Amino acid sequence: MPRWQQTRITEETSTYAVGHLALGYMFAKLTSKATKNRANVALILTLSVIPDIDLLIPNIDHEGPTHSIITASIIFIPIFALYHKNALPYFTAIIQHSLFGDYIPGQKVQLLWPLTTKTFGLELGIKSPANITIEWLSFITATLLMIKTKDAHSLLQPHNSKLILTIPISTLLLPTILAFPIEVPTTLIPPYIILTALFLASIIQSYK
Repeated sequence: MPRWQQTRITEETSTYAVGHLALGYMFAKLTSKATKNRANVALILTLSVIPDIDLLIPNIDHEGPTHSIITASIIFIPIFALYHKNALPYFTAIIQHSLFGDYIPGQKVQLLWPLTTKTFGLELGIKSPANITIEWLSFITATLLMIKTKDAHSLLQPHNSKLILTIPISTLLLPTILAFPIEVPTTLIPPYIILTALFLASIIQSYK
């Protein structure tokens, strides 16, 4: 991986993946229940962190265009046209990334790009005790929900769609673990290891 990519990942996303994955899963599950359809869990988890793809694209501001809810809405227009309400859980998984995950700890999310480049956020601080507590509570709640709904079990069932989990593993989870202890709070390492192990097991099972 190029040096500039490594720097951006370790400095800007070291404490985000756990919260994004957990919140994305929970909001998407609530939407799925409300719309009475069963969403693909692996795809939901991947979409919950996909806005951070900007970390891998040169000359694009992090938490800029890819974090805009307007951008997400435009992209989903044809998807809604094809799948109607069945697309809602996936749309929810993406927009929560900016509306909750990045809005809470920071003050630099361009939610309304390209209408404005003004940034929004609560300025809580990604390494603040409050934010780390939120990430842990989100992780625990999502884990319990995943066990109760048997989604954890379904992730370990063979299916080619699970291969999409290589995206969050390779772009966020593993780089974060490898960056420890430079940028990663010690208290958040366990959730990262657990999620990485679960996703790797799911990918391995997809080959059976």
